[in-house]
Amino acid sequence: MASPVFEREALRIGMLAPPWVSVPPIGYGGTERVIDRLARGLQTAGHDVRLWSTGDSTCPAPLGFSYPTARTKAMGASSIELKHTLEGYEWFADEHCDVIHDHTMVGPFLGTATAPVITTNHGRFDNPEFATIFSRLCKSVPIIAISRNQASIATRLGIQVAHVIHHGIDVAEVPEGDGRGDERGQYLLFLGRMSPDKGVLQAIEIARAAGCRLLVAAKMRAAAEIAFYRDVVAPRCTDGIEYIGEIGGADKARLIGAATALLNPIQWPEPFGLVMIEALAAGTPVISTRWGAAPEIIEHGRTGFLCDDTDALVRAVRSVERLDRRVCRADIARRFSVDKMVSRHVAAYRQLLTTSGDGRGAPTPQLSLV
Repeated sequence: MASPVFEREALRIGMLAPPWVSVPPIGYGGTERVIDRLARGLQTAGHDVRLWSTGDSTCPAPLGFSYPTARTKAMGASSIELKHTLEGYEWFADEHCDVIHDHTMVGPFLGTATAPVITTNHGRFDNPEFATIFSRLCKSVPIIAISRNQASIATRLGIQVAHVIHHGIDVAEVPEGDGRGDERGQYLLFLGRMSPDKGVLQAIEIARAAGCRLLVAAKMRAAAEIAFYRDVVAPRCTDGIEYIGEIGGADKARLIGAATALLNPIQWPEPFGLVMIEALAAGTPVISTRWGAAPEIIEHGRTGFLCDDTDALVRAVRSVERLDRRVCRADIARRFSVDKMVSRHVAAYRQLLTTSGDGRGAPTPQLSLV
């Protein structure tokens, strides 16, 4: 007689990505980058992954899709996401998946899955719409938070989180940078979205006050992002402040590794901040405000600086070269490896399978701070 699925050494995992960006992304796309790393890591660990994404995805897992290319320009369209997720759940049933890890917003509410479902919230809990959504969802589907800070916000709102699992990165695949800059000399780097919340204006102010060159590499596709750059940021891109566009792939890795430091003066409780572990993996220290998950990632005075105001951020820039880049890289390898991320997800999947019984819904387990 076959052993129960939760006792099997290898699991077949259905990984459902949103339809807006390919997996992995060509440029900006934090959620999709995490999905790619998780899927690859699960396969390396001996598990069988089925990825439902868009047809232009290049993650090396068996792929199913509704849309041949990413539907970025239609981001948020409910009909597109519904078609994508409904057909994804049907495919996972045909593929006999043991568990479904759903990264979409609507999928966990469908109730059509033939395997137990777990979901990750890659965004925020603390706006009225999301608070309503997740307070309902947590009663039937376990929710993974991506930082302790994000989970604490959920708890304050009465939303039960089943697991906290940090993102991971394979440091061996990240080129080690020297922080020496480019042909024009050393520079600080801002990397993110062209959004006030990301702190690009504060980065410009800090770099100017410290007398340092700043390269701004930012995703700028949405109308609000374009308007913010045109009206607010572009007039400030003078005297050593340079916007260089959206950077991805090997170019992004080189840009991060050559930076003296990553300036990350976020202005909101960002749930994680993938760019911080990407910078630290390259050996590049991170200078940040204390918002969100930054204190869970940066070791103050060792791998970067956590600051409360502009003056402190400027002082941090002037002190950053005394930090050991090798320590930054080693710390991320120790605390945020892909292996850790994978093992914690597998433990969450097995807990779900153990508690789900017939695989058609699971009570939310006790919060696990991992």
